[in-house]
Amino acid sequence: MKREILELVKKKELICGTVGLGYVGLPLAVEKAKAGFKTIGFDVVEEKIAMVNRGENYIGDVVQEDLEQLVRDGMLEATNDYARISECDFIAICVPTPLDAHQQPDTSYMEISAKKIAPHLKRGVMVVLESTTYPGTTEELVRPILEEGSGMKCEEDFFLGFSPERVDPGNLIYKTKNTPKVVGAIGADALECIAAVYEAVLEGGVTKVSSPAVAEMEKILENTYRNINIGLVNEMAMLCDRMGIDVWEVIEAAKTKPYGFTAFYPGPGLGGHCIPLDPYYLTWKAREYGFHTSMIEASMTVNDGMPEWCASRTARILNDHGKAAKGAKVLVLGVAYKQDIDDYRESPALRLIERMEKRDMDIKYFDPWVASYKYKGKVRESIPELTAEVLEAADVVVVACAHTNVDYDFVQQHAKAIFDTKNAMKAVQPRDNIEVL
Repeated sequence: MKREILELVKKKELICGTVGLGYVGLPLAVEKAKAGFKTIGFDVVEEKIAMVNRGENYIGDVVQEDLEQLVRDGMLEATNDYARISECDFIAICVPTPLDAHQQPDTSYMEISAKKIAPHLKRGVMVVLESTTYPGTTEELVRPILEEGSGMKCEEDFFLGFSPERVDPGNLIYKTKNTPKVVGAIGADALECIAAVYEAVLEGGVTKVSSPAVAEMEKILENTYRNINIGLVNEMAMLCDRMGIDVWEVIEAAKTKPYGFTAFYPGPGLGGHCIPLDPYYLTWKAREYGFHTSMIEASMTVNDGMPEWCASRTARILNDHGKAAKGAKVLVLGVAYKQDIDDYRESPALRLIERMEKRDMDIKYFDPWVASYKYKGKVRESIPELTAEVLEAADVVVVACAHTNVDYDFVQQHAKAIFDTKNAMKAVQPRDNIEVL
């Protein structure tokens, strides 16, 4: 089986499938097709399927012209017909892995996907889970579903592995194509074959590890590392505020040390689909082994509390300007979870707005990337244009996301008071009406 697969890879005759055409799946499908492998994308959202088949891009990290050309050339198509899984030699599962209402892993998307593809798997197929999850998912959850649904045996009839997605939306340097890949698989043959596919598609290099569990854990480590360090710097920011010290100046000074220090920055909380969620996966799994992840949980407590702390700080700034929080007009700049993207998943700005509304503040927002958003059933639309009148009408302007296409000098000139949670206005002068986190 291994020899046949490697020959297919070498000749570019492998047909690739990607289950889930979101922020991870669509860029990966495009890169496979660009590398010369015919690719079929699977999704349950009809609009996404139609857009892909028309060559219309909806993901920021995908080049529109690339997608158009691949569709035109017949190298990429999308469908909701899972019977077509039978055409595929390599299948990547790229579906969401959220938390449920109790902050526990919601594996339903992975389970549904595995159940959908299992009856249509052919002998010699490679299946790779890319969705971030807890260690053990591939072997303990996905493998039994695939074996039962296909009637085949892993290692004997099909190969199974895990290769964590490493997507950083808006990153101008590292994209799917040039970001290094980590691959773990069940069995040496599976590892060699799955790694060969990624090596044929991507340029960042492939690191092979001994098992899917190692690959699953390393992804959790990546994001937990960031969570803990952001928690540390957020706590430092709160302490510096109490002591009257500029935390941003402290960080810039610390960055001059050429070893032993990596700069992380404070903010109104954590956003995105990975960093705020992944540590919960680890702490949940750790309980199975009677292990208490005290340091991780402490950082999560700090980060989860930042929207409330920033809402309180906003109220204090209003009070300092002789304005009660109740009924105060607040303009929030930026609701995306990071700068210069349109993704607001798990954005701390949304939780900050929620906390301020609980204090009866009157909230409006402006975001040149996010025209509208839905949060807890409520839809809110951005102010269409950031004008002098809009800024002057606000009692305080809160910078929650540091988009680079906002004129912060203009903001400073027309705002009564500014609470800059991202240090987006560090170069703006004068600074009499600006307070930073």
